[in-house]
Amino acid sequence: METPILDIHRLSKQYTIGTTKERYLSIRDVIAGYWKRLRQQEQQRKIWALEDINLKVYPGETLGIIGRNGAGKSTFLKVISKITPPTKGRIIARGRVASLLEVGTGFHPELTGRENIFLNGAILGLRRLEIKQKFDEIVDFSGVEQFIDTPLKHYSSGMQLRLAFAVAAHLEPEILLIDEVLAVGDAQFQKKCLGKMNEVSQSGRTILFVSHDMAAVLKLCQRSILLDQGKIIADGATEAIVQQYLQQLDENAQIDIVQRKDRKGKGELQFVNIALLNADGQGVENIFCGQTVTIALTLKNHQSTPIKNVRIDLGIDNYRKERIAWLSTEMVLATSLQFLAKEEKIVYFKLPKFPFAPGSYALTLYTEANGSVLDWLDDAFYFTVEAGNFYPSGKLPPAKQGTFLLNYSINT
Repeated sequence: METPILDIHRLSKQYTIGTTKERYLSIRDVIAGYWKRLRQQEQQRKIWALEDINLKVYPGETLGIIGRNGAGKSTFLKVISKITPPTKGRIIARGRVASLLEVGTGFHPELTGRENIFLNGAILGLRRLEIKQKFDEIVDFSGVEQFIDTPLKHYSSGMQLRLAFAVAAHLEPEILLIDEVLAVGDAQFQKKCLGKMNEVSQSGRTILFVSHDMAAVLKLCQRSILLDQGKIIADGATEAIVQQYLQQLDENAQIDIVQRKDRKGKGELQFVNIALLNADGQGVENIFCGQTVTIALTLKNHQSTPIKNVRIDLGIDNYRKERIAWLSTEMVLATSLQFLAKEEKIVYFKLPKFPFAPGSYALTLYTEANGSVLDWLDDAFYFTVEAGNFYPSGKLPPAKQGTFLLNYSINT
C-alpha cells in the first residue's frame, strides 16, 4: 500500500478570544493587575478553529479544500506549514513543504527580489547552487526581471504575488500549499498559475489548494474535502464535494442577511435586505431572461455620523462559483454615495433586459468608504433564471452553450 506523503492524525487548533496581553513593568503593577487578569479569564472564550482532523494525502495528489468563510481552511494550511502550532494531534510530512498563504509570506521587504529568492530557497533547505540553477526560470515566470534588484517594499501586491508563486512552484517542494492568494493576480497570471500547478501535479508533487473558485478546483483537483466549523464533513471526488458545498451555500443564503455571521468589514454600514423586482416593481424569487429586473439593496448606517464616499458593488456568480459580472455604483454614478446618520437607504440596480441564460446564480454584496471595507457578504442571495423571450423568435441557445445572451442582428 502506498505511503501517504502527508499523514494527519486528530489535528485540532484552539484559539482563545476576548483577551488582551499587557506588559507590567513593576511588582506593584503585577499585583494590581492580578484581579483584573482573573476577570479577563472569566470573559475568555475558547473556540476550535480545527477539530479532530484526520487526513491522508498521497504523492501526486492535488487536493482541493473548500468551505465557507470561517470554516478553518486557512488555519488548516497554516498549521500544516508550521506557521502556527496545533493544539492537539500530529502531522507527518514526508517531504519539504512550501506555502503560498498570503502575499509576501516569507519575504523580507528590505531585501531585493533576487535576495528574497535565495532567502526562500534557503528556508526550504536548498543549497545555493540548486537555487541558482532555477533562478532564471523563476524570474522569467514571475515577469519582474526589470525590478529583480529592487527592494521588495517597492513592489506592488501583484508583483509580490507573481514572484512568490514563481519561487514556491519552481523550487520543487514535495508539498505545495496554496491559499486564495491567486485572486490578487490578473486573469492572465491566474491562468498561467493554474497551468503551472497542473504541471507541478503531473510531475508527482502534491498540492493542497484552497479556493472559492469552483471552476479552478474542478479543473485541478480530482479529490477534495469540505470543511465546516473546523471539521471535515465530506471527502471524495471533487464534482460531488463541490455539489455538496453549493447546496450548503444555498441553505446558508436562506438565512436573513441581517443574521449572517460570515460577513466581513468594519460594519458601520451594512446590507440589511435584498430583493428582486420585476418591471412593475413587484418582488419576485425567480426571473425570466430578457425581463426587466431591478436588484434592490437596502443598507443601513449604524453610526451617529454621516458616511461619505460610499461605493456599492454587486457580484454575480454562476452555479460553478465563477464570477460572470460585476456591477458598481462607481462605474455608473457621477458622484459617490453618502449616508446620513442612522439613515437606511435603498439602492436600485436596474437591468432593462436581463442577459443571462437559464440557470442558477448567486449574488455577492460589497460596500466600502474611503478605502475601508464596511460590509462584504458572499453568496448573499440565490436566484434562478428561467427561459424567457429574449429573442424575437422566442428561442434560446441549447443548454450550457454560454452564459450571456447577446443582443445582435443578422443581415443577408
